[in-house]
Amino acid sequence: MKLLKTNEIFRKAKALFLVITLSFTLLPSSSPSASADEFLMIYEAEEAQLSGLTVEKKLSGFSGNGYVTGFTNDTGSVTFTVEVSSTALYKLTVGYATPYGYKKSNLLVNGVGQGEVEFVEVPGFAEAPAGSILLNEGSNTITLEKGWGWYVIDYIKIEPTENPDQHQVVKELINPNATKEAVSLLSFLVDHYGKNILSGQQVYPNDNLIDVQFIYQQTGKKPAVLGLDFIDNSPSRVERGTSADEVKVAIDWWNNEGGIAAFTWHWNAPKDLIDQPGKEWWRGFYTDSTTFDLQYALNHPDSEDYQLLFRDIDAISAELKKLQDANVPVLWRPLHEAEGGWFWWGAKGPEPAKELWKIMYDRMTNYHKLNNLIWVWNSVSPEWYPGDEYVDIVSYDSYPGNYNYAPISNYFERLVELVDNKKLIAMAENGPIPDPDLLPLYHANWSWFSTWNGSVLRDQNTIDHLKKVYSHDYVLTLDELPNLKTYLSDSVSTQFTQLDDSINRFSADGQLGKPIVSQLSNDLRQAEKHFQKGQFKQAIKKLEDIKKSLDNPGQQKNIEHDAKRFLKVNTNVLILSLKE
Repeated sequence: MKLLKTNEIFRKAKALFLVITLSFTLLPSSSPSASADEFLMIYEAEEAQLSGLTVEKKLSGFSGNGYVTGFTNDTGSVTFTVEVSSTALYKLTVGYATPYGYKKSNLLVNGVGQGEVEFVEVPGFAEAPAGSILLNEGSNTITLEKGWGWYVIDYIKIEPTENPDQHQVVKELINPNATKEAVSLLSFLVDHYGKNILSGQQVYPNDNLIDVQFIYQQTGKKPAVLGLDFIDNSPSRVERGTSADEVKVAIDWWNNEGGIAAFTWHWNAPKDLIDQPGKEWWRGFYTDSTTFDLQYALNHPDSEDYQLLFRDIDAISAELKKLQDANVPVLWRPLHEAEGGWFWWGAKGPEPAKELWKIMYDRMTNYHKLNNLIWVWNSVSPEWYPGDEYVDIVSYDSYPGNYNYAPISNYFERLVELVDNKKLIAMAENGPIPDPDLLPLYHANWSWFSTWNGSVLRDQNTIDHLKKVYSHDYVLTLDELPNLKTYLSDSVSTQFTQLDDSINRFSADGQLGKPIVSQLSNDLRQAEKHFQKGQFKQAIKKLEDIKKSLDNPGQQKNIEHDAKRFLKVNTNVLILSLKE
């Protein structure tokens, strides 16, 4: 069975190589001798085709002869006609203003939905990145319409994209005491980052995996990632009679199905639930259904409010501890969608949310000794980011509208920038599943997707689309996962090859000088020979010699920082694999 799964993954990798090869044929880059400025194209909104909009000049700072306004939640569109000389990916930027605060607009290219463009609140006019778009040779249309209305559009800017930099993600978790199962899961995710996307499905508590069964009935496949929720383990819900045992579901999914467990927590506010019609107690995770004030709690550590935060974190920690005791690693995504403000943990702005995240990380990691967690942050804005030392994976929740299967490259690219291309990026929730044909073409290398449950799964994706996704070569499903419990030990030979390739790559681009390359390569070859002879202790000793060489003060002039960190982390993972 394991051999069949390995062959299946190899088959998909080979198919992906063909897709990527095709993408280079379809998406020619601009001349390497020409600067981007020579190809920069700006299209003024007041000269575009308008529907339900007017041209104004009241706000200062616009370009051209005015800007367009009049967008509502349901009406208003501006359509630009764009001429390009070749079929390629182009970078789209939107000039805008937000006199009424944070807004979003729907984006269409040649009539096909491409997701949303986010307009953060700024004084005057600014530019918003809209990601990469695929334009055909000749005439194309780009439309911005309604969405979350009452914004202003000034212009759009089109310029050629550059080939994205190679991801610099390493197999290192922020918790230095992470369990080998957590390291194994992260290693698998890193190995497939940019090569495949893992399928995922969120389920309701206590629903017997109805949505997973629905997918299986329609496609003959099951998702690789199972999304679960500690919502009914929130103490303010438990005291009102809720109960759930999602831990049991996760253990079964890991042990008997061979899948990956991901948990979020719709954290019912610890107290001060409004509990009135439309704001019932069970809606207590929403800002509008509680008066609990996170800022007050954090500012008053002697208060009941502050202590109740710890009570709730401790309650969920007890559930996560059961998973650790069962050797189950968890993709752990608390405080999700904080920057939206619709949940109480984000209602007071970025600083309280980041402080709560750090409190939770410290409490769970250092007090409860939970080492099986892979910490997934769920916000795009730099102002909300807790910092690299508190986050393993970054993510975005995508709901662009029914049947909009766009790759959502703009948010992916923003997350790449947020973490300097050094952490995995996931689509932790979604309505429509991105088209797997488009993901590699747009370089939108989401690690996994996780479709929301119930009507969202059924109403925002057609059956034909589900069948396409779950049978696609780019998408990994449950039956195609390797044995994640033994993934490290099973992949030792591959790790030796990858480490050797990395040494050669860093040497070629000047990040390793010749004196240390020779030493590293020699130690690695000897370590691999010992491994092939079953001499694991000797192999580990040679790998330890590699780490000593990387730390040798006399060699630091021959080693760039990023190369050193990458090689040390991957050497550590290889040592851990040999110790299994």
